[in-house]
Amino acid sequence: MITLRKATDRGHFNHGWLDTNHTFSFGQYYDRDHMGFRALRVINEDHVAPGAGFGTHGHRDMEIITYVLEGALEHKDSLGTGSVMQVGDVQRMSAGTGILHSEFNHSQTEPVHLLQIWLLPDLQGNSPSYEQQNFGLSKEPGNLHLVAAKDGKDGALTVHQDVELYAAVLGKGDRVSHTLHPNRHAWIQVARGEVVLNGVTLQQGDGAAISEETDVAIEATSDAEMLLFDLA
Repeated sequence: MITLRKATDRGHFNHGWLDTNHTFSFGQYYDRDHMGFRALRVINEDHVAPGAGFGTHGHRDMEIITYVLEGALEHKDSLGTGSVMQVGDVQRMSAGTGILHSEFNHSQTEPVHLLQIWLLPDLQGNSPSYEQQNFGLSKEPGNLHLVAAKDGKDGALTVHQDVELYAAVLGKGDRVSHTLHPNRHAWIQVARGEVVLNGVTLQQGDGAAISEETDVAIEATSDAEMLLFDLA
């Protein structure tokens, strides 16, 4: 079963400094029919204006993943981390017992385009922690790359949840596939371009929940970039 979540149906707010779309309920946007999918709680597509950013704020008990599509965003947090996230970078921040952080776009001309993802942790009260890695997806197009997993296997970022997160940069005509084991579910999020998922067309910003399926087959009908979540 595939349930499509169209980009045009998402919650949308333009705050001037931030133009954002919410796949699931978040902040001022509430939709009781879209509160998340399995452990996946938030997918926000954000465009941060030049010279703007998120001021220092706090989180608890959430696995937060940032996936940068365009531009560069500086990150600072109460763990003493200071880093710049650029295209191809994936960041994992476990809020755990509490963390303060900020993000800022220092460019005066270029916006930052990113996906902000929240996963519910399998346990509360974990110690706050941070990881960041560039997986060089554009250098190996046409493949699913594991970028986050519970055990950090195969060099992926470690998340405190039973999930495997894959990312792919695809050229037109590229095909990728993924097998879902019994009692597993998937969410597909198209970051750029257009793909066909098991015969269903998904465009930029579209998402799809997959349950009671074994084979996930994706073909890019244009240059595309996408995320695949394999969830308990």
